[in-house]
Amino acid sequence: MREAVPPAKVPPPLVWPNGQLMQPANLAREVAAPRMASVRSILSAHPASGLTPIRLAQLLRAAEDGDATAYLELAEEMEEKDLHYLAQLGTRKRAVAQLPITVEAASDAPHHKEHADFIRKWLDRDMLQAEIFDILDAIGKGYSVTEMIWSTRPGKWLPQDLKWRFPQWFEFDRINGETLKLRTAGEPASLEAGKFIVHVSKAKSGLPIRGGLARAVAWGWMFKNFSIKDWVSFLETYGMPLRVGRYDNGETEDNIAILARAVADLGSDAAAVFPKTMEVQFIDGKGGSAPGDLWRSMAEYIDDQVSKVVLGQTNTADAKAGGLGSGQAEVHNDVRLDIRDYDAAMLGATIRRDIVVPMIMFNYGPQDEYPRIKVGEVDSEDVETLLKAATALVPLGVKVGARQMAEKTGLPQPEPGEEELQAAPSPTPENLPPGAPAAPRVGLRPRATPTPALLGPLKPPVGRFGVATATPNGDAEPDPIADAADAFLDDWTELVEPMLGPIEELLAASSSLAEFRDGLAGRIEAMDESAVAALLARAGFAARLAGDAAQQDDERDAG
Repeated sequence: MREAVPPAKVPPPLVWPNGQLMQPANLAREVAAPRMASVRSILSAHPASGLTPIRLAQLLRAAEDGDATAYLELAEEMEEKDLHYLAQLGTRKRAVAQLPITVEAASDAPHHKEHADFIRKWLDRDMLQAEIFDILDAIGKGYSVTEMIWSTRPGKWLPQDLKWRFPQWFEFDRINGETLKLRTAGEPASLEAGKFIVHVSKAKSGLPIRGGLARAVAWGWMFKNFSIKDWVSFLETYGMPLRVGRYDNGETEDNIAILARAVADLGSDAAAVFPKTMEVQFIDGKGGSAPGDLWRSMAEYIDDQVSKVVLGQTNTADAKAGGLGSGQAEVHNDVRLDIRDYDAAMLGATIRRDIVVPMIMFNYGPQDEYPRIKVGEVDSEDVETLLKAATALVPLGVKVGARQMAEKTGLPQPEPGEEELQAAPSPTPENLPPGAPAAPRVGLRPRATPTPALLGPLKPPVGRFGVATATPNGDAEPDPIADAADAFLDDWTELVEPMLGPIEELLAASSSLAEFRDGLAGRIEAMDESAVAALLARAGFAARLAGDAAQQDDERDAG
């Protein structure tokens, strides 16, 4: 009788921290794609055409009430029709899209390092900058939605495509105004876990739909649009003579119509036919006072305000004279960098929440901690300070993690089999190239601790700075002063321990380089240098005795 085969155990479904079940079956297909005859259409109503202050106020209020379609369509048209706004917004988004992305392991545990390497490998994709640019569409509109199409091959589930979706295909919950949902023919549907990247960018505190830059720019854009239209109309007629047709009382309507057509034809064709009884008078259009740069000044003023809203300043957008010289440019650039760093921090949080966490959960299961994402360049000043501290402390016995140093300096880990950089070896007779001259012998071989009784009979030929010189037989004689220094430094580790102990304790207790730097002043006062000072005093006394003895020998030989 054959034994019954127990059924295979089905792994439990993955559950998000908020309790929402994952739907693996929908990961590989598009759930927010456009559909014919549905609410998700790529067609636009173009609300910018004939926009008036009353119409703008209505569509902004409708967006607050839950119907943001017209507002979001207007936000897109503003980018298309205003070259300045498009350039400034594109500059802000590209500044973040081109920043390097650093992945930090949750801890030094092997599995956490494996998770970080897994994410690093996926982020090394050709289209990442373009995908991040689409995610940063939230800067203008307040939020953006990107759908992830997963590749669910056995053993490895990865986001294969990141597709930007029209923001008007989604709407916020009518109760809390923060939970984003997918628009459908019926009630809006909740977004499936692990399928969407929802990035929210707030220019101010409040509801996400009111946090986009487009809402603040819309009023200025409309008034600038009015000014440019008036400016163009003025340029079309400026300098052309005003044509006035005169007719006598009692003229028929047909003759009046003929005169009107004649006056119009004179402006376009410079030719016209009208009855002899009628008169056309030309009035010089240059006689009046032209408004000069009235409309241009209005447009430039609004452009300056847009630059301040988007980039926080105007100097990097248009060169302007100022009283601070280069200092003004540096201040303006610092403001721009502050905005860039803020956008980068918000982007890193979104990538970690909506991309990193699902990737780790799908491939390794739920974890207590996940890799951290940092978008942005490593602070060059902090890196320089960090490297100087490590260079000074490592030779003194302070332990510094190589992987941590590589992550903080932004250097990637070497690939398997890749040649690694190493410090160049010190020149020795073994590694010198053939024919190269031997290095001069400036060092001294250690000897036993010298005493004044032993220093007397020694008469080495000593050059400047106590460096041994060659004797007639070619051997270098040791210098007694340098010999004494070598002997006194045999126990240097015990001598410097009272001095370095407080520094090592501070380094172990500090969580950042800034905290370590701030605490250095207090720890320096706690350093005990008495042992080193006593040693230096004894060494100085012995060196003096050796020098006096050598001088006496030289004088005796000379006499």
